[in-house]
This record gives sequence, structure tokens and C-alpha cells, in this order.
Amino acid sequence: MKKILCILLSLLLVLLNGCSSDTGNIRFGAAGVGGMYYTFANSFTGILSKENENYSYEVKNTAGSTANIRLLYNHYIDLAIAQADLIQDAYEGTGAFDGNICKDYSAIAGLYTEACQIVVRADSSIYSLDDLQGKHISIGASESGTERNAKEILAATGLTSRLVQTENYDYTQAANQLSNHEIDAFFCTAGTKTTIIEELAKECPIRLLSLNETCLKKIMASSPSYIHYTIPANTYTGQDKEVTTIGVKSILLASDDLSEDTVNIITKALFEHNKDLQYATSLNLVLNETSATKDITLPFHKGAASYYKEKKITVSTK
Repeated sequence: MKKILCILLSLLLVLLNGCSSDTGNIRFGAAGVGGMYYTFANSFTGILSKENENYSYEVKNTAGSTANIRLLYNHYIDLAIAQADLIQDAYEGTGAFDGNICKDYSAIAGLYTEACQIVVRADSSIYSLDDLQGKHISIGASESGTERNAKEILAATGLTSRLVQTENYDYTQAANQLSNHEIDAFFCTAGTKTTIIEELAKECPIRLLSLNETCLKKIMASSPSYIHYTIPANTYTGQDKEVTTIGVKSILLASDDLSEDTVNIITKALFEHNKDLQYATSLNLVLNETSATKDITLPFHKGAASYYKEKKITVSTK
């Protein structure tokens, strides 16, 4: 009888620990240093740590969106940000996730629009996408959203691997290489104003390239996640002209392993501290419950849905 009671007690403890929403370490997948995912993740986890001392938060450097989705799917991280286009691919098993459907995570909120930015030195002879022919270019870290967007834009422009030399540098590496004349351009899909680009612009005059109309039409037709996006003049130091490009929404994701209570707390903190996040990140972050749920096609986490229900907003869940 004692042996049976011990077994039952052990099982009960396992269940209680597995279902607890009051303690634990939550791992947040960000991209590399210098990008806005990293800045946002550090700012938000700082806020969350003060909101609930029962949790500890750990920001993990990753390659970016594609890597974050894979890490969430494989239960290595609990929270992440990813681009809407890549999330759609993962849910459908297409594109970068061809034949490999990756789910087991849900949406908390749409955050901000990321702009696909193509950066060159202001003293270069590169003024358009066509001028990239024969040049040395960073297309972003492997498994990043930047890499996906860069490849699409180069393909839409007819710049095959025979016509350009590409490298998979993260943002910090790419900025350093451009500053030192070791590459001619780099792609960066991130929220504006992107920290690493502004830091580069202050020490080395830069120019951002616009996408031409033909390229824009091809890219926009390739995914419903893309929108026409304009980077206003003077977003960056020395940038005196507006830039035409594509934008894609970034989405805050939670593992389905996280409890409803935990994600409800996270969602509530996101909106209660949206101004703090805007000041801390330099992002054009206009967060409200309506915009955060608009045009999100994947299911929401039940914890996020319970928060939105309090605000009279109904969202789909699994």
C-alpha cells in the first residue's frame, strides 16, 4: 500500500510541476545583436521580470525568424518573434519549410511592420537594384527572414548566383564589412529605425535602395503577408530621400506548452507597457488590441485569447 501511495504521490507531483503557471524559466528567441528582435526581446523581458518575479526570462540569440520557428517547434524556446510570411510557410509546409509543417505554437500579438532595407555606402556607384550586378552582398544570417526576403528580391530582379556574390552575415558583421569596404551592400529586414543601420550611418554615410515597380509587383504577388512600405526621409542620419520597399508584419509567438495563465500575463503586460517598449526600442510601435489582432491568420494562444476576450475582441484558437 505504501509503495502504491508513493507512486501516486510522485505522479501527482509531476502533474503539478508540469501544469504550474507560477514558476519557471521562459526562453525568448531573439535574432542577433543590432536587430530589433534582440532590442525588443531584452526590453520586454525586463518589463516582464518586474511584473512577475516567479518567472525568470532568458533572451536567446538566434539567426532570426526561420530559426525561431524551428526552435519553438522543437521546444528549445518558449517565446519568439517571427515574420508573418515565414510563419505562413511553416504552418503550410512550404517555402523554407517545404514538406515540413511546423506548428505547436500560437500567436500572442502582431507587433510592428518590418521593412526590407538594402544598405550601400553613399560614396558607392550603387543607386538601384540593377547596380548590384557583379557586387559582393550580405543577404543576412542563414535561416533569417532577411535571407528569405533578399533571395526573393534578387530573384525578382534577375540577379542569380552567377551575377552576385552573396554572404550570410548577421547585421553586425554586415555593417562592419560594409564600413570596411569588404562588401558592397547588405540586406536587413527589421523594424525601423534599425539600431545597427543608424549606428553605421553615424560613422559611414549610407544610402538605402528602393525597389522598382516591377520587383515590387513580383514580390507582392508571392505572398499575402507583404505590403507596400515607405521608409520616410530622415529616418536615418543623412538619409534625405524616402525609400520604397516591402514590409511584413512581425508576430509575437508562444509555445503551446506555456500555460494559459502565463500567456495571459505576458499579453496583458505587452499592452500595459506599450509606451515603455516604444521608448526603449526606437520602434514605431503603436500597439493596441485591435491592430495587434488584425490580419493574423494563425491561431492565437488560449492565454492571449482570454485577454482579448476581456477587451471584447474574439480571436481564433486551436
